[in-house]
Amino acid sequence: MKEIIVISGKGGTGKTSIVASFAALAENAVLADCDVDAADLHLILQPKIEQSSDFSGGKRASVVTEKCIGCERCEEVCNFDAAVFNGPANEVAERTYTIDPVACEGCKVCVEFCPVNAIEFEDAVNGQWFISDTRFGPMVHARLGIAEENSGKLVSLIRKEAKRIATEQNKDFIIVDGSPGIGCPVIASITGADLVLVVTEPTLSGQHDLDRVIELTGHFGIQTAICVNKYDINPDITEAIEKKAGKRSLNVIGKISYDTEVTKAQLAAKSVVEHSNNQLREQIVSLWQSTIDMLSTGQIK
Repeated sequence: MKEIIVISGKGGTGKTSIVASFAALAENAVLADCDVDAADLHLILQPKIEQSSDFSGGKRASVVTEKCIGCERCEEVCNFDAAVFNGPANEVAERTYTIDPVACEGCKVCVEFCPVNAIEFEDAVNGQWFISDTRFGPMVHARLGIAEENSGKLVSLIRKEAKRIATEQNKDFIIVDGSPGIGCPVIASITGADLVLVVTEPTLSGQHDLDRVIELTGHFGIQTAICVNKYDINPDITEAIEKKAGKRSLNVIGKISYDTEVTKAQLAAKSVVEHSNNQLREQIVSLWQSTIDMLSTGQIK
């Protein structure tokens, strides 16, 4: 079983379209969407949810109205303006405090400083994660609640479940749509992977973001390959990316041309290789084969 993580230096480079096509080309795989801040793999794969569970990434404070004495201490110590004096009256105070769940960062300071122990500190439900079935096999994905932030904990949970399913069902591949950028969710996406495929685009910002991602994967010693999407919109920068990759002993294993067929496939809720039968499809099929070659031998045939 091999785990392929597809990431990018920023959102919008086309990694999800590539993951969807990989899902169509792989004959025996488990899919995972770890880009839970802006999850969209489900828009193409149309998963049928079979199991859902709440996700708790931390704790959150809440005031017990009956105990609150309205002393203002929670408001004084809260650095996030989460303690609000708008609660109902009780036997002691005409008004009480409440904790704004959106503003609360779960730091627990108000809990520690409340003189009457009127603030509870319990697990917060930050979203849900799902095990679903798609036309290409099982998929693990998640949805965060309103104003909730992604965390490495949720990404790690999704990958763990995908590995469990892959082991139980004897799958050959785990294909992961990773988080963009270089933050905690990305680190949680790539750690321990067999291969990271970085999707970039030939722009100055794309070059910059690629450099940062390559430094990250290099730090963790993970086998890394590069795909330049829309390579033909700026051949000079594409060439510069290839030269820089060569100096770092990295392979550009795929170059995908700009094509409106990508948008048409998205509108049809299909992967590019399902929807198109042209040069674009051939480029993605070649990218998949090069990815398999790297997983098998570390080299492109």
